[in-house]
Amino acid sequence: MPDTIIVGGGLCGLALAQSLQERGRDFMLYEARERMGGRIFSERCRRNNLAVDLGPTWFWPDTQPRVTRLISDLGFDTFAQHDQGGILRLNTPDEKPEVMELTEVHGGARRVVGGMGRLVTAMTAQLPVDRLHLGHTLLSVEEDDDYVILSFRHNERVVQVNARHVILALPPRLLEEHVRFDPPLNASLREAMRATHTWMADQAKVVVAYDQAFWRESGQSGNAFVTHEQVVLPEIFDACDATGEQAALGAFFSLPPAFRATIPPATMALLISSQLVQVFDLPAEDGEQHVHDWAQEAYTCSTLDRTPPSTHPEYGMSAADIN
Repeated sequence: MPDTIIVGGGLCGLALAQSLQERGRDFMLYEARERMGGRIFSERCRRNNLAVDLGPTWFWPDTQPRVTRLISDLGFDTFAQHDQGGILRLNTPDEKPEVMELTEVHGGARRVVGGMGRLVTAMTAQLPVDRLHLGHTLLSVEEDDDYVILSFRHNERVVQVNARHVILALPPRLLEEHVRFDPPLNASLREAMRATHTWMADQAKVVVAYDQAFWRESGQSGNAFVTHEQVVLPEIFDACDATGEQAALGAFFSLPPAFRATIPPATMALLISSQLVQVFDLPAEDGEQHVHDWAQEAYTCSTLDRTPPSTHPEYGMSAADIN
């Protein structure tokens, strides 16, 4: 029986496992997906070999010191998000976009050379393989006198494991919705968990790879905002590598999660291409698209998360929320 079991192999779970490993503590890590990383997810483009981030792309050194320190400790080079050049705004689908007076969009954001997925690869490589268990979906957490009993679904069967301590590094809403606790969690804690929006869980993202960064050659930054009624991609940004030679544009979707789920992939590809051509003209038509809809991820998005929050969510609970 291990001293500690960590449930959840995202950045938080991996960082906890790394910390326990450094301290010589006995632990196991269980992850529902068949990969580590959680919402950090990168794919490799066939077109130009660019690693595109379909989850987190940026970090901000001034406001995110822990992630900044982690990236530094891993020895990764970073580069500033490309914001140089004209920033476009398209208000009507039948007219050319206008150049905005803004000179910066991303407020000092930086990116990891080679993509955010490198964090997951490097951190996983530092952990013993026999401590990592993929494909284990948490079903229940039961307290006994001296240990905790965890039940997982794995390969169509239920597996039970025991530990003296358990750390649940999962979105609170998913825990509240899908995991049985014995004894049951109190009402105030359950309500606090339900009120904790899973960051970006309702979002979908696309990155489109090109042979060259034609927008830069035209004096544009790659940043664009689309506000007309037929908008599909309201926010577009430059997603090239540090050199600009591996070219790509990234964007977020405006379409609600339920509506996105009804659109066939071929139709969605046409909508994406059409939107980019509206903003950047014909060169934007011929790109390699990578789309990921986090609202369709069972291990990221809860039922409540499919309704976007009306205001920017705030995180952190007081003792009164928990007790």
